[in-house]
Amino acid sequence: MDMYEVLKRYFGYDGFRNGQEDLIGAILSGRDVLGIMPTGAGKSICYQVPALLLPGITVVISPLISLMKDQVRALNEAGIHAAYINSSLTEGQIYKAMEYAVQGRYKIIYVAPERLLTPLFLDFAQRVQISMVTVDEAHCISQWGQDFRPSYLNIVEFVNQLAVRPVVSAFTATATEQVRDDILCVLGLRSPKVLVTGFDRANLYFEVRTGNKKAELLDYVKEHRTESGIVYCATRKNVEEVCTMLQMEDIPATRYHAGLSAEERKRNQDLFIFDEKPVMVATNAFGMGIDKSNVRYVVHYNMPQSMENYYQEAGRAGRDGERAECILLYSPQDVRINQFLLEEKDLREDMDREEAEAVRERDAERLRMMKFYSTTKDCLRGFILKYFGEKGPRRCENCSNCLHEYVEEDVTEICRDIMECITELPRNYGAGTIAAVLRGSQNAKVKSYGLEAVESYGKQKQTTEPRLKEIIGELLAQGYLWATPDKYALIHLEEKGEDFLEEDEKIVMKFSKPKEKKTKTDGSGKKIRKRAGLTEDLDAASWQLFERLRQLRLTIAGEQKVPPYIVFSDKTLIDMCVKKPTDRASMLEVSGVGEAKYEKYGERFLEELAKK
Repeated sequence: MDMYEVLKRYFGYDGFRNGQEDLIGAILSGRDVLGIMPTGAGKSICYQVPALLLPGITVVISPLISLMKDQVRALNEAGIHAAYINSSLTEGQIYKAMEYAVQGRYKIIYVAPERLLTPLFLDFAQRVQISMVTVDEAHCISQWGQDFRPSYLNIVEFVNQLAVRPVVSAFTATATEQVRDDILCVLGLRSPKVLVTGFDRANLYFEVRTGNKKAELLDYVKEHRTESGIVYCATRKNVEEVCTMLQMEDIPATRYHAGLSAEERKRNQDLFIFDEKPVMVATNAFGMGIDKSNVRYVVHYNMPQSMENYYQEAGRAGRDGERAECILLYSPQDVRINQFLLEEKDLREDMDREEAEAVRERDAERLRMMKFYSTTKDCLRGFILKYFGEKGPRRCENCSNCLHEYVEEDVTEICRDIMECITELPRNYGAGTIAAVLRGSQNAKVKSYGLEAVESYGKQKQTTEPRLKEIIGELLAQGYLWATPDKYALIHLEEKGEDFLEEDEKIVMKFSKPKEKKTKTDGSGKKIRKRAGLTEDLDAASWQLFERLRQLRLTIAGEQKVPPYIVFSDKTLIDMCVKKPTDRASMLEVSGVGEAKYEKYGERFLEELAKK
């Protein structure tokens, strides 16, 4: 078999996605590779296909037990023998899995990085031919990555101890240029094929909302009641409150955070994966190991601490390639919460003072960029792509900012007053104090510091405090001002701001255009419920068929004790509705239906498709 036959026979796809063929070809020619591909772009195919064609075993290093289990379960369903070795198994089970691998039963072994240097695994590694070592979630090896794991450093020593160095392949979804270079250096990749397919997830819609978070969330989840989604919260307390609120509205939600017992976390995760509780409310402790393809939305109830975290978490929506939504509910309070969490963050004990300071400054800068994302009026997709070093579109027409109506206002005089106020104040203050001075406030702080004597006092009485703070935020984003990277965020004038005060420059900013919120109805007054995603190629009859196929999938999943998306993804069910196969040959033409899956489930789906 060649790579194309493997892809069709086991995975049911007619062709490779962008970048997959190049990386697989490089691996099969004996080259190391680094693949940086967005979530849902098919990274696993890049090492699973060559693993079946290489002569020996492929060892896949993965950080989470749940991720290993998910991948192995999916491979077994596709007719590929694979196993995992981690702390969820007894020593006896681990020994048996290794013996089966020695006998040639498994082509792919998933292993936790902590296991690599154990005597048992090293002995196993000397007894088999290892053709490839694959590092999944490779950003975990970089100290500059958002998920650095010291155990990943075991990988280098493990590879060095092998009698024959195998091909080393590494994959990650989010890596800035600094993290990318770190991966290449630490792993010691030799003349690697490095491929960055781009960070853009064209199927994802991005939106930032402000206002009453509870009301916004409740309305949104009710509107998407039939769909699966994740709601991320910054704290355990918020998880508990939000989950209870949703449950009281009869929404089938469950929760996940580090304060729960391991048994409850496992139980709740399974309820979500098996679609018994399709809404998961969680801290960022949840998600890296979840390969659930039919998540149609991710809502961030609180702003994350960095763009890396946000894009990784938001990227858990729409893994099947169908449309999905990523909603961020923002309030300025989120910034203060994250500043506190970062201040309380434990740093590694082996860091010296200079290294610790560098990490603190990096974290503060990441939070600053996250705040800019949350408040920008420009294209959200463009902002994300530029952050990760790509050229972003000026307009993507698939984010709230591009679809929202804005009005442009000349704010030159307001900006001049803001900057002059900063220069006149006896020392540096935060945005709230600057706005209070310009508004002519009589609050205690202004009085106690004698700020009423400043020449700019009361110059912007006609401008509201929120509008002044919004303009200050935009001036920070555009580089006219800068703020100290601490919880006080004291504002200073940048060189660009000084130049503005000396020159005759005009500043125009965009502001939201007030508009009525209209609810679409079907003509009878009944509200139309919006779907977060899924293709619009289906007519009403096909949607009914899709729901029937989805119900059949749920029944089969219950019988087989596997998650519904492991049987077939939503994308595959939609393709069935479009192509309406009538026999084995036409069913095998459906995207995602391989030979093993057809033998297991094909006939039952054909029977359902044949019903009128």
